[in-house]
Amino acid sequence: MQVDPRGQRFAAAVTTVVLIGVLVQGSWVLLACQALVFALGTVFGLRYAPYGMVFKLLIRPRLAPPKDYEDAAPPRFAQGVGLVFALVGTAGYALGIDWLGIGATAFALGAAFLNAAFGFCLGCEMYLLIRRISPKKHSDWEVPA
Repeated sequence: MQVDPRGQRFAAAVTTVVLIGVLVQGSWVLLACQALVFALGTVFGLRYAPYGMVFKLLIRPRLAPPKDYEDAAPPRFAQGVGLVFALVGTAGYALGIDWLGIGATAFALGAAFLNAAFGFCLGCEMYLLIRRISPKKHSDWEVPA
């Protein structure tokens, strides 16, 4: 599946605003809602990610067609990374371990801001690095006896 990279930047911008709100309010409920957004995109795919749906329905029709598309796998992986940080942060805030909530939220915010402001998807780069260093599966390998 291919996705419009402008939609990913839009989602990152909305996520940035939400995570700033989490840090200002110290709200585990708001961070849990963001975790749900990440979970939907990770588990069901980017077409079911709420911010992506807003982009597709309200913003993309007003824009020119994208110059190019990108593979959905790296941004979907990035949603999973965001989910992990959001879950850790939610647990930190909910359990009264504020430093953990703040730290996890700050890391997620940094990654979202990089994507929103500069188009640099940290989770996507992690995905590509993992793909490069993971062993390749070859069907022509022989199974040792």
